[in-house]
Amino acid sequence: MTSSAVGIGDLAVYIPQPCMDLETLVAYRVNGDAKMERRLRRAVESTGQRSMRYPQPWEDNATLAAQAGHRLLAQNPQLDLSKLRYIAVGTETSVDLSKPVAAYVEGMLQNAGHPVPDSISTFQVQHACAGGTISMMSVGALLQASGRTDETGMVICSDIARYETATTAEITQGAGAVAILVETNPRLIELDISTQGYCSRDVDDFFRPLGSVTAKVKGGYSVQCYHESLDAAFRDHCERTGEDPREALENTDMFVLHIPFQRMAWIAIHRLLSEHLHLPPEKIEAFLSARGFQAATEPAARIGNIYSGAAYLSLAYYLKDRYDTLGDDIVGKRILLASYGSGNTMSVMRGRVAEQAPGIIAGWDLDTVREGNCEVSFDTYERWIEAPAEPEAYNRMIAEEVTEIPSGSFYLAGIRDDGYREYSFK
Repeated sequence: MTSSAVGIGDLAVYIPQPCMDLETLVAYRVNGDAKMERRLRRAVESTGQRSMRYPQPWEDNATLAAQAGHRLLAQNPQLDLSKLRYIAVGTETSVDLSKPVAAYVEGMLQNAGHPVPDSISTFQVQHACAGGTISMMSVGALLQASGRTDETGMVICSDIARYETATTAEITQGAGAVAILVETNPRLIELDISTQGYCSRDVDDFFRPLGSVTAKVKGGYSVQCYHESLDAAFRDHCERTGEDPREALENTDMFVLHIPFQRMAWIAIHRLLSEHLHLPPEKIEAFLSARGFQAATEPAARIGNIYSGAAYLSLAYYLKDRYDTLGDDIVGKRILLASYGSGNTMSVMRGRVAEQAPGIIAGWDLDTVREGNCEVSFDTYERWIEAPAEPEAYNRMIAEEVTEIPSGSFYLAGIRDDGYREYSFK
């Protein structure tokens, strides 16, 4: 039996509105401790970050995921939801140690009026920032195996990146979700899931202990792990395709990488190209400029690290820029997608822009998504930093502020005495 092509039919991005400008944040931290100024300003310069986004008080990771899923379904009114077979969430920001975020998302979408069926599999994948990619490959393989070309799956990459305050890691926080429609005979991107390259190692470059809302990261070591695993997974991918690494890179039109901070992507791709193409830095810059790589990294500088969704946030904006530049000539462009998860794993896979992609991309409004409200008070940011609140305190807060929640929003309506989280749609 010949397997149908599988891949991405559409993407939808949701980013919460509150925004913290890093110049404002650095000034505040320096006012509290002048000795931090040099370290913080050097960190901002070395990462390339300019601002970060964080959730509203009534949002959590499940509502971010549901909001992205809601947008994806709204973009695809023709979709027969009776054929939706999977909802998978890739995340490292669980809201429950047993029940997957995907199950909460299913309920929220149904409560919002989407006829999502019960004849569906919901699950969650956790592997730091790679959970979304692993979810997507799992759903793609399941769709191929079923042989039913009319069935689809929804994968949501959703996370809230949090670190200890008054540290250099604080500037690389962020929040957001990307929902991916996975389908056979895909309209946006055809993926080759048979030649993925892998590299996984048991390391402690990044982790979040049980009970902690903030992650622990060894910055320099994590960057080293990223570089080493990228090269190893790329070589594994080339071995499976039979391509020479140099040829594989020269024939790539778009490079999509996991972006924990803007400069990380530039450093990683420079190292990979230098290793295999043996080009000087100025020629690597010209090589990347010809492929519009800047457009793939710029959104991360404004939004921050959204962990499992970071590569797909980059992919969405990269596709939009290439479509604006090339028009219908974007069809057939070859994509190399590298997804990293600390702790650690790296996968490298191939994609090809599909025939119907121009029509899909033309319907996106990503400029609105990227622009957050950086005028909110610092008190609002500190309120998020101090969260999560105890259930009783949270329930008092939401009772007072529910009228402020915009129409069309999912929100955490309350936390029961037994700890169960209840969600609503306004």
